[in-house]
Amino acid sequence: MIYVNRISEKELKVSFHYNSRLVRSIKEVEGRKWEADKKYWIIPNNKKSINELKRVFENEDIDWGELSGLSIMEPHASKISDVSSGLELLKRQLTLKGYSEKTKKSYIGHVRRFLDFINIEPTALDKEDVKKYIYHLLNERQNSHAFANQALSAIKLYYEYILKKGKLLYDLPRPKKEKKLPVILSQKEVLSILNSVDNIKHKSILYLTYSAGLRVGEVVRLKMDDIDSDRMLMHIRQGKGRKDRYTILSETALDVLKEYVHIAEPKDWLFPGGKNNSFLTERSVQKIFASACKKANIRKDVTVHSLRHSFATHLLESGIDLRYIQELLGHSSSKTTEIYTHVTQANLSRIKSPLDRLLK
Repeated sequence: MIYVNRISEKELKVSFHYNSRLVRSIKEVEGRKWEADKKYWIIPNNKKSINELKRVFENEDIDWGELSGLSIMEPHASKISDVSSGLELLKRQLTLKGYSEKTKKSYIGHVRRFLDFINIEPTALDKEDVKKYIYHLLNERQNSHAFANQALSAIKLYYEYILKKGKLLYDLPRPKKEKKLPVILSQKEVLSILNSVDNIKHKSILYLTYSAGLRVGEVVRLKMDDIDSDRMLMHIRQGKGRKDRYTILSETALDVLKEYVHIAEPKDWLFPGGKNNSFLTERSVQKIFASACKKANIRKDVTVHSLRHSFATHLLESGIDLRYIQELLGHSSSKTTEIYTHVTQANLSRIKSPLDRLLK
């Protein structure tokens, strides 16, 4: 969460928990300065700075405080109609192609940031503008290659379907995909995290997430009738790639879940959110997990998704066939699942360092 408060008629305070990505973003706001003693940023209290802040934190939750009633986004008048109508058309095209709401939001955000960065009439855009922007993402913003690749995919669709420029961008080279290994929690660390949670609703969420290797978007969208306690299965509806699947229901997780259901009495969504007929937000689960990690004194750089990675790795270490793990995780390709073979302790522990042999 980003918090914005008025200090004076001339200055605004911007505060958030330290995150290197957020720090890089706020450094794009002209006139910003860091108050080291008070641990917050200061930006000029004018509409230009507020608009820049809104742009760089477009995908973040911002608490504007007393500024919430202010019109905080003033795009350039010369291109507002073209940009707005173009983005609306792109959203419709993405809907027709069957993209998820999450992906649509990401793609629209990528294109909007690209247009703000280039800042010319959309009809005047060419290939060099895209090269300049992708270079900006990688070299100046230091975004990941995956982020830049998704931005390029979104911009390509915008060029093809909205600007009607055909395959103009299809020979642009993509940044080479980074080969990163997932951060894995040991079984002892997972147990510490689970034991640190007292709230029964929060405990149920984390138990289900780890016990079946669920994505955070899958666990928050579970409904009461998705839990089949007779067959000890969970029905995951429209997971990533719009695929349904069944996965295992842990007996231990079920015991915790029964206690939660008895107390909370959910009606439709298993984990309802604050609004009527809505499920708990993914961001809320991330906060629950972060709080649990802090209590458990976990120092690894992990997110809720790390529970899914750990689930798969722990199954592999216990001898479960990779093909079954692929099915449980809902991976279309076995190559996606094979990444866990590189992080299993079972495989690595068989290898003895030559230093040990030498000294023995």
